[in-house]
Amino acid sequence: MLDKTDMRILDELSQNSRITMKKLGEKVHLTGPATSSRVMRLEERGIIEGYTIKVNQVKLGFVIHALINIWTKGIYHEPYLSFIKTQEYVVNNYKISGDSCYLLECRFPSNELLDQFLVELNKYVNYKLSIIIN
Repeated sequence: MLDKTDMRILDELSQNSRITMKKLGEKVHLTGPATSSRVMRLEERGIIEGYTIKVNQVKLGFVIHALINIWTKGIYHEPYLSFIKTQEYVVNNYKISGDSCYLLECRFPSNELLDQFLVELNKYVNYKLSIIIN
């Protein structure tokens, strides 16, 4: 079970994983070494699995953010799964329950490349496209 201090540590690290243990300690009212010890325990327990960065995809040129509901054409999904593993614009492929079989998250630099992807995708599955506006 996590106490309030552990939860505050997680919250602060979620906002800035590069914060120093001293600064983090100041924010959660602990010393730097005490904070470091708590963070290490959270890592050892598997609560903190790793540290990452947040990349601005638009500044990298990926201006179209799409969510695509996927309906497979049969019970054999391997052709679709093999296809998406080769596609550079796929961010995530979630197997879901509900109306569709998968929810595909993609980012594209242009409508032309999105269209090319959809033409190829339709060889394996049916889909419904949604574009994220904001």
